Amino acid sequence: TWVDGTFGAGGYSRGLLEAGADRVIGIDRDPLAHRMAAEWIGSYGGRLELVEGNFADMDQYVSGADGVVLDLGVSSMQLDIAERGFSFQKDGPLDMRMEQAGESAAELVKRLDETTLADVLYTYGEERASRRIARAIVKAREQAPIETTARLSAIVEACLPRPKPGQSHPATRSFQALRIAVNDEIERLKRGLEQAMRVLKEGGRLVTIAYHSLEDREIKRFIASPENNVRAVHKRVIKPSKAEVARNRRSRSAKIRV
Repeated sequence: TWVDGTFGAGGYSRGLLEAGADRVIGIDRDPLAHRMAAEWIGSYGGRLELVEGNFADMDQYVSGADGVVLDLGVSSMQLDIAERGFSFQKDGPLDMRMEQAGESAAELVKRLDETTLADVLYTYGEERASRRIARAIVKAREQAPIETTARLSAIVEACLPRPKPGQSHPATRSFQALRIAVNDEIERLKRGLEQAMRVLKEGGRLVTIAYHSLEDREIKRFIASPENNVRAVHKRVIKPSKAEVARNRRSRSAKIRV
């Protein structure tokens, strides 16, 4: 029995089932993930069970699992839909809500004062120009509300130097920071790691895939704490090969720990 705590488009769940898992419980807080899975879930003959919820509450849905996998952050499915507002590469409403409920990124940008906004950008995005960007956002919203991804991206871009070939887009860190704040991702990660210990059998496997240092630091801290009674299976973090990055550019910053 495996728990796929971040079901998304179902890639990990399918992989686990095809590798021989008897049962997979997929958890996702995004209603769209469940609507999309309805088209193909029946082909696994009841071996895949879906739960609409958050992996930070997984002990409400399962116990006695042999493995838990958490593929953290935003999914490709969410990034590719402009209307969800996760990507600076596609113009759409500035939303970023994984559950499609609660405060949106546009509302957060409108509500926060300049100092708090700068703190969010620095803490969750590790953006060194956070104060400059926060000042520009506050100035821009005085002219008109910031309601689209394209407008926010343009504001951030204007604050930073043009990227060199191979460097990430200037808005990457700011969008990451707002997404983490909107979805309370770091606190939910802490809870999710604790929950995994409750649902796993002794000797079970917890697999995490992190995409930025903030998440990875929390995971390393969790592994290092003696009270959690966990042991790293591999001495070094697992990173994608050059061939995998060539096939899937979004995997380039992935870090797997078991």
